[in-house]
Amino acid sequence: MATVNLHAEVTARILQSLEAGVAPWVKPWSATAGRNVPLNVISGKAYQGVNAVLLWGNVGRFKTPHYVTYKQAMDLGGHVRKGEHGFQICKVLQLVSKPKEGATDQEGRAFSTMKFFTVFNVDQCDGLPASAFETPEIKLNHTDDRDATIDEFIAATGANYSETGGDRAFYRGGFDDFVAMPEFASFKSAALYYSTAFHELGHWTGHGTRLDRQFGKRFGDRAYAAEELVAELTSAFLCAEFNIDGALQHAEYVGNWIALLKDDAKAFFTAASAAQKAADFLRSAVLAEPIREAA
Repeated sequence: MATVNLHAEVTARILQSLEAGVAPWVKPWSATAGRNVPLNVISGKAYQGVNAVLLWGNVGRFKTPHYVTYKQAMDLGGHVRKGEHGFQICKVLQLVSKPKEGATDQEGRAFSTMKFFTVFNVDQCDGLPASAFETPEIKLNHTDDRDATIDEFIAATGANYSETGGDRAFYRGGFDDFVAMPEFASFKSAALYYSTAFHELGHWTGHGTRLDRQFGKRFGDRAYAAEELVAELTSAFLCAEFNIDGALQHAEYVGNWIALLKDDAKAFFTAASAAQKAADFLRSAVLAEPIREAA
């Protein structure tokens, strides 16, 4: 499948959900009691960015969110059942071209390309070891108590973060550079509090002293909608990781996102990639090594 076709296909799927009033990055974990992070059986690593969103679309279809390639299934002593259809995902490769003969500059040109490959859910396979189907015990966050682990995570980011007692959550950039949140008790649930916090921290990562995220040249007047989409997805990725129910933070931007995606088939890939970088940046304060994309 050509790169442009994959972009168009994924964008069409996202658009279909948004036009139906559903943000596809929000729904999955509410229905799966936390068993929602797609991962590769061989590497044990989670799929990230747009691949996570693509595979979230299978929630409810399979018992576990574990995937293998056709070859990996064979390497494990099993096989993909005849007639099963896999799921196409992608990986961005950073390459350097060979310098032209006679060129004075000995360094080749750096460029990126996408590699596409197909994965199958373990439920589509026979003969795999029992370990391929095992899921870790999930801690359910179904109370309205504060979560000490998430509170520690937020504190470890180093963000200037405080519960101001106001009636809205926001990130103020520039010289101020801080996240303001209403008091925990004012939220309808702990899940809403933390998903909102993750959204605002997603914005915080874009500051010029951190990831320096700028969409103006690429998206023009729709740059703000693109940034809101990044914050939405950052919240979605972290909610899934901490096993809490996600929530659509700014429904008023759905129309802008629809326009953005219709105008640029690669916009969702750009936003998902930026959101993954934002989530990784926030994790970097508490993890010795960054989480790597599943093979």
